[in-house]
Amino acid sequence: MAPWLHVIGIGANGTESLSPAARGALEAAEVIVGGKRHHTMTDGMNATRIAWPSPFDALIQTLTSLRGKRVAVLATGDPLWHSVGSGLARAFAPDEIAFHPQLSAFQLAACRMGWPLAEVETLTVHGRPAEGIVPFIAPGARLLILTSDGGTPASIARLLNDRGYGPSRLTVLANMDGQDEIRTEGTAETWRQPVPDFNTLAVEVIAGPDPLLLARTPGLPDAAFASDGTMTKRDVRAMSLARLMPMRGALLWDIGCGSGSIAIEWMRAARDARAIGIEPRPDRRALASANAAALGTPGLDLVAGRAPEALHGLPAPDAAFIGGGLTDTTYEYVWSKLKPNGRLVANAVTLETEAVLLSLHGRFGGDLTRIAVSHASPVGSRHGWKPLMAVTQWSVVK
Repeated sequence: MAPWLHVIGIGANGTESLSPAARGALEAAEVIVGGKRHHTMTDGMNATRIAWPSPFDALIQTLTSLRGKRVAVLATGDPLWHSVGSGLARAFAPDEIAFHPQLSAFQLAACRMGWPLAEVETLTVHGRPAEGIVPFIAPGARLLILTSDGGTPASIARLLNDRGYGPSRLTVLANMDGQDEIRTEGTAETWRQPVPDFNTLAVEVIAGPDPLLLARTPGLPDAAFASDGTMTKRDVRAMSLARLMPMRGALLWDIGCGSGSIAIEWMRAARDARAIGIEPRPDRRALASANAAALGTPGLDLVAGRAPEALHGLPAPDAAFIGGGLTDTTYEYVWSKLKPNGRLVANAVTLETEAVLLSLHGRFGGDLTRIAVSHASPVGSRHGWKPLMAVTQWSVVK
């Protein structure tokens, strides 16, 4: 069966950018769906015009109602790269849909900058908080960013400045491949330039004299988190995340998330990783929310309540972390919802919770580890080892 739905990427120079196959699909369409600028680019074609509906679910409903007609959906650049195509690919069968890619904004921007695309982080903050770029801020990094509007470069400049990367070079590229292509350059610390709303931002990250250095590998300093003192400490956190194994797009339940350190580091460690933090105390949820924004994971979802009741109705996780207060009832519910190959990690510092872990390990196996960490601290004019509370950790894979 020939596809009835064609998703066509189009460049700033309009129909001249289209391949013969894409142009043929567009000219044969009975219905064309796109934004205002897309319709302007393709003016004169004999087809019913539909403006881009919102929200995205409305687009799916609109297209579903058109099944049986020849339909073209217009998108800017590559429809399958941070664009509408990924959602449409999930909504329609492969034999119903055909994609016609155009050079993406990332590819065009990389060429303008002379940056090998394989050595660049490609990010989007279109319709998302600008803080999402924070995990990628590191000396020498090169970032290509799809923006929301003309104010986004200033927002990103502030994020860079606040973290000690004021010398970073910003280049805004607008209307690439169009007749009125615009290039605007500056540094984060001096950025004041007005730019068009539709733009792509290139950032060469350059450290100032005292930059904030925060790697995406787990084990951020405890001081990176605002906390009331109750949190999974750095060394134990790194070991816990190693056993949770963050993976792209995977979902974590952080049960008793406190200030959010485990959930936040999970999300920083893998692209598109998601986390739900379950925490009964509103003051700690506020800390977790503030930490998530500061450390580049504004998508952290926080749920008020205690396990297992607060877990009911949540999407099934790929991994679950229980930082304290484990009970048989909580374990049984979490295990029943954990996906195949899911990872469960539970830590205990009290004798009572440790007894529960020992019992669970005896019944269900897994790995049991005793973590004892000491840090050097002053003892008069010399130094000695100051031990932290030992942690018993149980980890198991479903």
